[in-house]
Amino acid sequence: MDLKSGYPWWAIRNGLLRAFPPLQRDLRCDVAILGGGITGALVADEFARHGHDVAVLEQRDIAWGSTAASTALLQYEIDTPMVELAKRHGEAAAVLAYRACAEAIPMLGQLAGQLRGTGFARMGSLYFASRRRDVGDLREEFALRLRHGLDVEWLPADAVQARYGFEAPAAILSRLAATVDPYRMAHGLFARLVKQGAGVFDRTRVEAIEAAPRGVRLRTTEGHVLRAKHLVLAAGYANQQWLRKPVARNRSSYAFVTDPIDAGVLGPLRETMLWETARPYLYMRATDDGRLLVGGEDDAIDIPARRDARVDRKAHALMKKVQKMFPELPLQPTFAWAGTFAETADGLPFFGPHPQHGPRVQFAMAYGGNGITYSMLGAGLLRALVERRRHPLAELFSFDRIA
Repeated sequence: MDLKSGYPWWAIRNGLLRAFPPLQRDLRCDVAILGGGITGALVADEFARHGHDVAVLEQRDIAWGSTAASTALLQYEIDTPMVELAKRHGEAAAVLAYRACAEAIPMLGQLAGQLRGTGFARMGSLYFASRRRDVGDLREEFALRLRHGLDVEWLPADAVQARYGFEAPAAILSRLAATVDPYRMAHGLFARLVKQGAGVFDRTRVEAIEAAPRGVRLRTTEGHVLRAKHLVLAAGYANQQWLRKPVARNRSSYAFVTDPIDAGVLGPLRETMLWETARPYLYMRATDDGRLLVGGEDDAIDIPARRDARVDRKAHALMKKVQKMFPELPLQPTFAWAGTFAETADGLPFFGPHPQHGPRVQFAMAYGGNGITYSMLGAGLLRALVERRRHPLAELFSFDRIA
């Protein structure tokens, strides 16, 4: 799949950090992981740290797919509000999902702290009402989160104006969020895995997967065979090619990043990410070198040539929206890009086996707006399934909920 357009900031900033060899021989391992992005990195790290022999296969360069185009907002807040999720799956399930995502952020911070240059930083998250008619639903969302112990603060319009300098009818301020450079974090995790003896292979395309009761056999286009006890499909939005029936809709999201902005001008945006109730929503966050990264303008385009042609126009539309909110900010896009992402019907990911492939093949489909947070949770969930242990999220994140 062609997953990105334009000039994604992480790829421009970092370039090709390191090279990994293609697979040039037959191989055996405990857990094979197909996909070398941030999801594959988190999954591989989880298994390796707990004694499993892992091998990672990536058809491109490592982290060069959707990871390079990610805007990497780390939130416990799911694209589907807790109130709506409770209506779909029950309040207990909604609370479980939100609390689990909240627990994932410090876990990601701890992991990022073991690596160099990931740009991990704790942030606040301001979820603001786009229109006056959204205030009632937003207040209901605030009340439900507060009742279940999440650290949130209600801000009326005058408080939003005084503290953040723009007009909005109301907002929820959450103090638990973070940002990261996902490209560097993925590379750091894979480099550490190699030092520990794991196999990480890029530019290796798998053309066939054969699952059997006691293991999985993968054959590459070069004719090499990898035999594993278990396989994790962590190929991002390309995962759906291994399913006869799609479980999510591919869409495109657009983003741009500015030149570094003076800290005094950037103000509270240095430490607070913003996103809104409208769908598709506008969002923005600062980078560790003081740039403003802005995203949104999502559409249903999944044709690379059409997505390519829209990047500049979408970046301009995003810039105009932010200029209206913050007319004092210098907002000329320095680099603009688009990337494929996938939406599930309820905003939740899929982690675990699918009936089509049997119990030896696990899917890691961290779809939705907070994919990195989901991937952190999913890594532990998949290890529990492979080790035949119970996990509290196994049912909620399984394919059974759409059966």
